[in-house]
Amino acid sequence: MAGPKVAVVGAGLIGLSTALCITETCPSCSVTVLSDQFSPNTTSDVAAGILIPHTYPDTPIHVQKQWFRETFSHLFAISNSAEASEAGIHLVSGWQIFKNTPKEQLPFWLDVVLGFRPMSEAELQKFPQHRFGQAFTTLKCDCPPYMLWLEKRLKASGVQICPRKVADLWELHSEYNIVVNCAGIGAHQLVGDKKLFPVRGQVLKVQAPWVKNFIREGDGLTYIYPGIDSVTLGGTREKDNWSLSPDPGTTQDIFDRCCSLEPSLRGAQVVKVKVGLRPSRQSVRLQREVLSQGGVKLPVVHNYGHGSGGFSVHWGTAKDAAYLVRECIAALQGSSSRAKL
Repeated sequence: MAGPKVAVVGAGLIGLSTALCITETCPSCSVTVLSDQFSPNTTSDVAAGILIPHTYPDTPIHVQKQWFRETFSHLFAISNSAEASEAGIHLVSGWQIFKNTPKEQLPFWLDVVLGFRPMSEAELQKFPQHRFGQAFTTLKCDCPPYMLWLEKRLKASGVQICPRKVADLWELHSEYNIVVNCAGIGAHQLVGDKKLFPVRGQVLKVQAPWVKNFIREGDGLTYIYPGIDSVTLGGTREKDNWSLSPDPGTTQDIFDRCCSLEPSLRGAQVVKVKVGLRPSRQSVRLQREVLSQGGVKLPVVHNYGHGSGGFSVHWGTAKDAAYLVRECIAALQGSSSRAKL
């Protein structure tokens, strides 16, 4: 058969990285990205973009670790290249701190990040309300530049990027051989996934160039992440809240919480307030499915539901989704050769 036509629905971080992995894994494909929202108007553009994994309760730990390792290795290579500045990727060192010592003092990802160790007593004195902490170096992605960099790479690979609202995956069956669903929170409506729910996140961008280290409370609710041009302060995790409007009371609360960890932030100027809806479920939906109507079949690969942890695992899940696309292509080629017999 001629090179299969693949449609990737969704142009957030997961959609763009999956499209790129498909072009690398299946070079004979023609790939088109379809979406009604593009950077800077995606959920991914709001993300803090730091590589610290979020745990998915229904996904085996060894799978999550593999996704994280592949993502870290991929971004680490970019951070060591001439592309680092344009892609918005850099190393950042800092602390994850806990008011009470956690049951799990050694997280599953400790040997993927760099230089992981328990914090010393002297370091903990900076945080008098906290009893335990972990120090390490990880990667930080400034999301809008990274999204633009991914788009640029896709266009250079011959991928078409088309503004289009897809209301039903089946509407693509006459134009494409395979459809990849990376619709994020949009999958709630697009495929009727009732296991998917929004977790609202509000963050502030502030000018504080003197802040060089990240600080994150162990529950992931309060964090300070220095980027290239600004520092991201967070945050919130509001389950089933669909509101995209910034809340001024929440802005003040985030600012106060972050200042209690890093008092020098009192002198920082708030530049921007952003809100995003994390597409959350108990596990990332990463699987093949075949839709059929009246004897016509449409192979679909799903890759969505990354919740708070999308940046930490995006490249690993995109690679897995690309392998599933390759399996779909092999099945299509097998059925077309059987048809000729």
